[in-house]
Amino acid sequence: MIIYDLSKLSPEVRDQILTSDKYTKWFSEFPSKIFNKDNPKTSKDFKKGISILVNYGSPAKKSGVNMCPMAHVAECDTPCLDMAGRGAMNSVQMSRLRKTLFFNQYREKFMEMFKREVLTHAKYCQKNNLVCAVRPNGTWDFRWELIAWDFMVEMYNKYGVRWYDYTKIPNRIIPDPKVYDLTFSYSGVKLYQKFVDTAKALGMRIAVVFRHVEDIPTQFMGMNVVGGDDGDARFLEPQGVICALYAKGKAVHDDSGFVVG
Repeated sequence: MIIYDLSKLSPEVRDQILTSDKYTKWFSEFPSKIFNKDNPKTSKDFKKGISILVNYGSPAKKSGVNMCPMAHVAECDTPCLDMAGRGAMNSVQMSRLRKTLFFNQYREKFMEMFKREVLTHAKYCQKNNLVCAVRPNGTWDFRWELIAWDFMVEMYNKYGVRWYDYTKIPNRIIPDPKVYDLTFSYSGVKLYQKFVDTAKALGMRIAVVFRHVEDIPTQFMGMNVVGGDDGDARFLEPQGVICALYAKGKAVHDDSGFVVG
């Protein structure tokens, strides 16, 4: 029996779940884990002695609940790394959708798993002399400081866990940026520029996606540019700089303003 409320999903996605034995079974169970540990980019950080957990879920309004409140203004929902293709969702997207429904509909159980996995990874990193890092918003822009701050501080103080994320919300109030490091995510969309200006005025580190490697300048918006594709651990870089990334896959052809060049 399906244990999630699917009423806010698009009819196409809901039908895909209900007409598939595989997905009907999936949505009759809780996820087995919250975080992913290995991907091509974070593997670069592992070579530097940093082990990163990343939580990936359904972005923007894909789950029926808006997990990225600035996505429409910044027009980043279309080029988002989870939004490729329309119509039928693949298994990875379905897995992320289930996790997002789990988060919104079974918050207490989600947080129990969330905390348990972070603690386990922190102990693993301590035992193996690794820096433990956690990126809770792999594909969301949720304000974790509002619901998990005490736990984040505890893990930072006891195990040195480095929490970090990208965000398109420049005025998030983080009590201690050493505990939770944020990198502002740029978009060139006109309606979004006041938020870019706010982030710059606050001295935030700003991630900018350039179309090609050769498009990356030494300065952008009057700020020094540092390379960001040699890993994902943004907390290693100073605030007040541009972190340059280059577009991959379908994002190379984006013309919304999210990709520069």
